[in-house]
Amino acid sequence: MISINGLTVEFSARTLFKDVNFVINPNDKIALMGKNGAGKSTMMKIIAGEKQPNKGSIQCAPETVIAYLPQHLLTEDNCTVFEETSKAFGHIFEMKREMEALNKQLETRTDYESDEYMKIIERVSELGEKFYSIEDTNYDAEVEKALLGLGFKRSDFSRNTSEFSGGWRMRIELAKILLKKPDLVLLDEPTNHIDIESVIWLEDFLKNKAKAVIVISHDKTFIDNITNRTIEVTMGRIYDYKANYSHYLTLREERRAQQLKEYNEQQKLIKETKRFIEQFKGTYSKTNQVSSRQRMLEKMEIVEIDEIDTSAMHLRFPPSERSGDFPVTVKDLSKSYGDHTVFQEANMAIARGEKVSFVGRNGEGKSTMIKIIMGEIGFDGHAQLGHNAKVGYFAQNQASLLDNDLTVFETVDSVAEGEIRKEIKNILGAFMFSGDAIDKKVQYLSGGEKTRLAMVKLLLEPVNVLILDEPTNHLDLKSKDVLKEALLKFDGTLILVSHDRAFLEGLSQKVFEFKDQRVIEHFETIDEFLERNRVEQLKHLDL
Repeated sequence: MISINGLTVEFSARTLFKDVNFVINPNDKIALMGKNGAGKSTMMKIIAGEKQPNKGSIQCAPETVIAYLPQHLLTEDNCTVFEETSKAFGHIFEMKREMEALNKQLETRTDYESDEYMKIIERVSELGEKFYSIEDTNYDAEVEKALLGLGFKRSDFSRNTSEFSGGWRMRIELAKILLKKPDLVLLDEPTNHIDIESVIWLEDFLKNKAKAVIVISHDKTFIDNITNRTIEVTMGRIYDYKANYSHYLTLREERRAQQLKEYNEQQKLIKETKRFIEQFKGTYSKTNQVSSRQRMLEKMEIVEIDEIDTSAMHLRFPPSERSGDFPVTVKDLSKSYGDHTVFQEANMAIARGEKVSFVGRNGEGKSTMIKIIMGEIGFDGHAQLGHNAKVGYFAQNQASLLDNDLTVFETVDSVAEGEIRKEIKNILGAFMFSGDAIDKKVQYLSGGEKTRLAMVKLLLEPVNVLILDEPTNHLDLKSKDVLKEALLKFDGTLILVSHDRAFLEGLSQKVFEFKDQRVIEHFETIDEFLERNRVEQLKHLDL
């Protein structure tokens, strides 16, 4: 369907990848994997037509529709959510308008024999063939279902897009992409700003109704559930596996073990050959053999072992004083913004050492409850932190609270105490800060880099209550594993808001569900809650 031929990209003296070839078939669901900086996003932009390679080409059939959702959106517009989403069908509406205008011309023109008249007839015929081949669709209904599926309420449809955050604007772009029914969907970190229910809806759509898909994601569960093929970008080349992410990890280990075996055998041969050359290079009777072996060494292609991250970073939160029996208590709590009620008469008592999850669609009050607990906003009712509660709080805007004048290293060094100070560089490396990056000032970091740095800083502070609001956005798989291991070992109280199911798995024993202006307590793990609700959610979110 789409052919990638001899793709080569070079930056200055560095080759990002060279002579890459592969074919994207109908119904391929591809995970594009590789470490940060390997070239995944660059390759995706080239396939989308956003960038040009130094060499190579992308070939596809005429009329092929490729839709691309980048990681960061910089769109500006001044129309409603419904109007912006309806632009997905703009080409169809434009086609209809052009047909109507041309037909009107044909009604009034009398130059039936002229070349211009014949051109109009040909154009009307061409447009009509395309237009009437499109399945009859209730476009408004399709727009409505897509927006509801991605978490919007009907009351949002008439609101201006400028009223929404970047995450919600990303959903509008995603809705437009899905409605275009493209031949290939390219998604770069699509789950970063959407809640669990919307992620489940997106999974269902991509698996059952989308055609070909290429996705870059650090959400293990998401990519495992939707993909049937994995393309790894590493050391300037690709490896193509007909397997989902988990199976790919096993196959990659097998491949590297084979490479290591071949490398060791080759090194042994090189050593023996050099020894032979050194021993007999002055012996007349061995001249031909020595020359033959020298030529063999010159022509030999050295076996390369693929880059793999073997570093093991184990991190524990520093010890803190013991908190009271109930570090967080909420009673008969209500919160409204004008006429809009977020929730009412909410109650919760979170005991020392409990790990709980807040779940629910975006806008149902999860972050609002956290801000109330932290004393950031007003409310009606009762909410308080218990005796001796030392809170570590990671908000979605935590990055904005960093000191811009400090370097990356200084930011972490300012909070680290004791033996852990010796591990600062290793810890920063685990969160993708290495080399010169640790001396970069915070003001020059990207949004994602600031978020990662804020998380490192939190990990080194002695606390007995942790409140984390979407902590895994912008973290790669390795960083998530480091954070999750630290949270599993954390003996304090944990309140967690996250849409990442693989990260949540095993991390909470109780769930508070925010739904329809209520806060409902479920005495079950997050895994049990999601499994129990999955069928109902998919039915509700069906498109």
